[in-house]
Amino acid sequence: PESGLPFLPGCTIKDPTKTSFHRPQTLDFKNGYAFSRLPREGVGGDTLFANQLSQDELDDLCTKGTTLTYGQVKRSAPSRFTPAFVAYDKKVLKFDAYFMEEVPISAEEHYRIRHVGLYYYLEDDSMCIIEPKVKNSGLLQGKLMKRHRVPKNEHGDYFHWKDLNVGIDLTIYGRTYRLVNCDSFTKVFLESQGIVVNPPEELVLDPYTEQRRTPVRKRIVPAGPDPFRQFLTYDTKVLRFYAIWDDTNCAFGDHHPCIIRYFLADDTVEVREIHKKNDGRDPFPVLMRRQRLPKIFVDKNKNFPSCVLEITDHEVKEWYSPKDFAIGKTVTLLGRTFLICDCDKFTQDFYREKYGITDFQPVDVNKKPLEKVPQVIPPYNGFGIPEDSLQNCLSLFPKPPRKDIIKMLENNLKVLRYQAALESPVPEDKNRRFILSYFLSDDTIGIYEPPVRNSGIPGGKYLKRTKVTKPGSTPENPIYYEPSDFTIGSTIEVFGRRFIIIDADEYVLNYLERNAESFPAETVQSIRDHFLPRKVVVDTTSSGIPKKDLDDLIVEVQNELKLQEPFNTQQFHEAFHHFDKEGSGFLDKATFLNICDRFNVPTSTILLKKLIDYCSCDEDKVN
Repeated sequence: PESGLPFLPGCTIKDPTKTSFHRPQTLDFKNGYAFSRLPREGVGGDTLFANQLSQDELDDLCTKGTTLTYGQVKRSAPSRFTPAFVAYDKKVLKFDAYFMEEVPISAEEHYRIRHVGLYYYLEDDSMCIIEPKVKNSGLLQGKLMKRHRVPKNEHGDYFHWKDLNVGIDLTIYGRTYRLVNCDSFTKVFLESQGIVVNPPEELVLDPYTEQRRTPVRKRIVPAGPDPFRQFLTYDTKVLRFYAIWDDTNCAFGDHHPCIIRYFLADDTVEVREIHKKNDGRDPFPVLMRRQRLPKIFVDKNKNFPSCVLEITDHEVKEWYSPKDFAIGKTVTLLGRTFLICDCDKFTQDFYREKYGITDFQPVDVNKKPLEKVPQVIPPYNGFGIPEDSLQNCLSLFPKPPRKDIIKMLENNLKVLRYQAALESPVPEDKNRRFILSYFLSDDTIGIYEPPVRNSGIPGGKYLKRTKVTKPGSTPENPIYYEPSDFTIGSTIEVFGRRFIIIDADEYVLNYLERNAESFPAETVQSIRDHFLPRKVVVDTTSSGIPKKDLDDLIVEVQNELKLQEPFNTQQFHEAFHHFDKEGSGFLDKATFLNICDRFNVPTSTILLKKLIDYCSCDEDKVN
């Protein structure tokens, strides 16, 4: 138009700089509705010149034909262009169909009929198949095929609505669907397009589903009491009996308290066991579940092994009823014998009204207290102390005997030590010396033998710390040695061995003197007399005589006395105590020399005279 050339072939000029040739958009949506509008730009975005003619004039020009005698023939305006996805938006063809599915793993059904709905969307020629969900069907139902264009054959063709009709078989992905009906819109649409719609067919039902829906045949109940009327009359009414199941014939058996419940609504019986705290049984209260219990069976062939078969109604001649239960009566339920001893108030009222029973005295089933058998303690076997061995007879898991804690705390680490000699006819045992320790905390005795070189006896622990009973005491009433029994010269018998106390520790004297009121005077005096010569030596040493000279003199005297014939030292001491009637510890020199002559002690030696002079406090007194 700018060059003034007509728009004819050969008269157009091509713009080499033009690169965009797209057509302008003429379709749009407004408020959810599709509509068409006139283009505002030309191809490739070129400017459109405004038309000088109106739309009506343009329509007339489009409809002008050949000029006739009577003028031009007016044609109708062409319809406006509408796309398919706008014209067929939300328009769907719906067919009712079914398909048959094989069931190879079931003995009750060989195939299954499944009903589906086939939907064809006209806007994009897509299809989908949906199966309505059935409750408790056990099948994966819902959308069996998602919406998409379904291929028709291997040549790349797709299913079209022209291929659909009622009464045809449609194979999709190897599964054949039978179209049996369609909705009214589908029928009208197909007929408007010139397709003859076949008459609808009857929808085939699934035989297994129909079999399940068939009502179960009820048993023909013989003439008798109406069970429904019995249920309405006696519902929630239960007879309760308290019984005892005697199971003492079995191993570890016992008397089991139980509750027997008889349900009047359906004549069933339930047995529950009453459990007590710490009864040692599993917490399962139901002994017999609720069921009808047979009382008398019908006579049958004994050769047939009926013990492995279930009990049916025609095999039972009589069932248990309320008249079979009463206080003091024994009933056998499934092989177990129960003694009914009591019932509740409702049960009493029921029997009083229906059977006229008025005696409901409960049966006393309390166990009589067992006679207590006196416990016989077996004799002491000599192992350990009697108190410790006695614990094995008092309990299954023996405990150590109880100790006097106060005494142990007060006398902790307090030990009385004595020197003892073994009284034995064996010559090798005469020179053996032992340390006897008495522990005040628990009155136990331990004996230790100091080892002597080249004696042939190893020495060491002779008796471990334990309590020692006195000779003559019985295992039932054991009498143990006490500190008062240990005096100088006394004999202690320890498990058949006799020991003579010949010396004691200075701690023994100090302890006995501090606690003189707790011990006999003879015991204290014996220890005091034993330590009196040592005290004299100490006094003599403190009087001015050198201790070294005195010790040397005593050693020389002891060596000289060893050369003489041995004499009884104990009798020698007893003789001194006999003549010392006042207990002062002093004797006149004449009496002292007479005693020495009686025991053949050589007093004429120079060393012994010198020792007597040292021990003389006066001219006539010898300490």
